[in-house]
Amino acid sequence: MKQQTLAVAADQAAGFEQYRRPTKRDAFLATMEEIVPWQQICEVIEPHYPKAGNGRPPIGLERMVRMYLVQHWFDLADEACEEALLDSTSLRRFVGVDLGRERVPDGTTLAKFRHLLERHKLGEQLFAKVGEVLQARGLKVGTGTIVDATIISAPSSTKNAAKARDPEMHQTRKGQTWHFGMKMHIGVDSRTGLAHSAVVTAANVHDKHPLPTLLHGRERRVYGDSAYASQRALIASKAPRARDFTNQRTRRGGVVDEVERGKNRNKSKVRARVEHVFAVVKRLWGFTKVRYRGLAKNATRAFVALGLANIYLARARLMG
Repeated sequence: MKQQTLAVAADQAAGFEQYRRPTKRDAFLATMEEIVPWQQICEVIEPHYPKAGNGRPPIGLERMVRMYLVQHWFDLADEACEEALLDSTSLRRFVGVDLGRERVPDGTTLAKFRHLLERHKLGEQLFAKVGEVLQARGLKVGTGTIVDATIISAPSSTKNAAKARDPEMHQTRKGQTWHFGMKMHIGVDSRTGLAHSAVVTAANVHDKHPLPTLLHGRERRVYGDSAYASQRALIASKAPRARDFTNQRTRRGGVVDEVERGKNRNKSKVRARVEHVFAVVKRLWGFTKVRYRGLAKNATRAFVALGLANIYLARARLMG
């Protein structure tokens, strides 16, 4: 057993403070500590992670995974994540850093780890692995899928070194407002409310084009907003037995069809579950704007964020 250092003793001294209580961050990290499938996540990355040999030994894989997830949960840049660990006792305890023995992994080390995941497209594999773990815990993919897309904004300014916007991002109009960035398309199980498929495109790609990719093929019902109306052929190309439960347009020739409007209202009670996933990714994890240039880097972040959102939404079942 290692001897406790003064740094750890100082951190643990908070337990003797009479009026200290666990914060929301403490409770959140304690929950994630218990329900995140650490072993399975490390197994996905381990074949690509540097091995000990000549030169400086690599930092432990699980420690880097923990730091990487902290970066996602609290929407931190590489250097900001390093600063947060230096500043927060609860984050250091979660990552497993003892300042009396070792340094916090710096921002450059975290950036190299992030590039490793991007280079080998491990974000998609991590998302798939989380899905396998959840299904093994009884959260099976059912026969209903909800499809939807959300816009992730990108900087539209040309006041930068290249004097140009990101060439892989594009603009689109939603309502009367123009947006520049990318789109995250997802397929969500209508029973569990968990995402089982995702596609990342530029913002100018219409919602309907990735539709077949978002279906697993065994659907009996497909839900979606009016952007997916009249796409029965696309649905049948992947899920031939599925019925089209997407919202249909209700105004024809200036007259509102109240019967169709009532049907749309009933469909939307199920379709609303897709918004729970977007709420976690965009409101809790802060993924409302891209952090990197190019679709590939942001796609890796999107897939990891969706996997973490699935874990978070299933936390009650996983804790049980």
